[in-house]
Amino acid sequence: MWILLGVLSLISLGIYDILKKLALDNNAVLPVLFFATLSSAILFIPSLIGSLAFDGFDQYDNFYIPPQGLQFHIHILIKTVIVISSWILSYMALKHLPITIVSPIRSTGPVWTLIGAILIYGEELTILQWAGMTVVLISFYFFSRVGRKEGINFKTNKWIWFLVAATFIGTLSTLYDKFLIDHYNRIAVQAYFSFYQVLIMLLVLAAFWFPKRKELTPFKWHPAIAFIGIVLVLGDFAYFYAITYEDSLISILSLLRRSSVIISFGVGAFLFKESNTKQKGLILLGIIAGIYLIILGQ
Repeated sequence: MWILLGVLSLISLGIYDILKKLALDNNAVLPVLFFATLSSAILFIPSLIGSLAFDGFDQYDNFYIPPQGLQFHIHILIKTVIVISSWILSYMALKHLPITIVSPIRSTGPVWTLIGAILIYGEELTILQWAGMTVVLISFYFFSRVGRKEGINFKTNKWIWFLVAATFIGTLSTLYDKFLIDHYNRIAVQAYFSFYQVLIMLLVLAAFWFPKRKELTPFKWHPAIAFIGIVLVLGDFAYFYAITYEDSLISILSLLRRSSVIISFGVGAFLFKESNTKQKGLILLGIIAGIYLIILGQ
């Protein structure tokens, strides 16, 4: 069962990237992100109402949101600020770059998470993990050379740097998640994170988009926007649920989630008819192989 949940998470995350690209086509980034976060928060409202209003609702472990103290909410606010910062940068980059460039770069997240784990938690690398990191970095170098053929210079293109920054900040979120899940209820973390996303995005819209909206790319509604948050929540829920199975293997689940890049890359290349897909695909296989070695070395 946990394998099926892992596959569901993989499919959801792959669709998530494609929906983002569709929604951002000639569209304003911040409003798209706001409505995406709103759709994910709406999903948790029934659980919140049930947890607050009905006795015995706590028997539903995968839906019950237990009461939390002030310290919890401070931690979730910090996580939300980190994630929103990463998302704003990655959404902007995705709007201006081919999805066949964005997906492989984002897939290198485990490498930076591993480096962060070494620096923060004092973890040591195995030989397989060193080999995996080397393969990923070499693949990344060749990937930059393919990008030049499309007029994208990895050194000078600001959207590439936005994407790299988003990936690094996302790594901080992943490392922070380790602390949060060790100390707090996972459903409460996911639910209140979704709620705080909406509040922070409202502040971002009011400060940075609304006053200058007439000078910027106009916002237009796209049906994909409503599903961005939904598939993300579904992917995360399936992943966390899979972890609860005693026989589940976190290494396999992590590999399945990272393999979602194959869906976003393959379907994205077909939908958006992007160039150099064969070369990018081979390099992507190198990145996935490196990630597999990293996970195998755990």
